[in-house]
Amino acid sequence: HPLGKPTMCHFFASQAPESYAFETRSIRLNGQSTSLRLEKIFWNVLESLAAQEGFTVPKFVSTLHSEILIMRGEAPNFTSHLRCVCLVAIERGVQTQRPLGRAKQIEQKHAA
Repeated sequence: HPLGKPTMCHFFASQAPESYAFETRSIRLNGQSTSLRLEKIFWNVLESLAAQEGFTVPKFVSTLHSEILIMRGEAPNFTSHLRCVCLVAIERGVQTQRPLGRAKQIEQKHAA
C-alpha cells in the first residue's frame, strides 16, 4: 500500500486458510447421530462458549438445539444458526479464546 498502512481488504484477505477450512463433527441431537460442518473459526468460538457454560461442545450444541425445538418446534438451517450464535456472542463482547485468529495478529502488528 502506498501509504504504508494495510488496506481493509488486506486485513480480511490475510485470514489464515485453516480458520475458514471446514471441519465436520459428529454430534447427537435429541438422540439422533448427525454431522455438523462448520468453518474451524466457528468451532473455536463454540468451544469457548461451551466452556464458559461448563459444557462440552456436543452438550452445548445439543442443549441449544433442544431449546430451539421447544421455542419454535423445529430447527431449520441449524448450522447457519450456530454461525449466527458465534457472531452474536462476539458482537456482544463474549470472550472467546481465538476470536479473529491471524487477522487479529496482523491488526495488532499494524497498530503498534
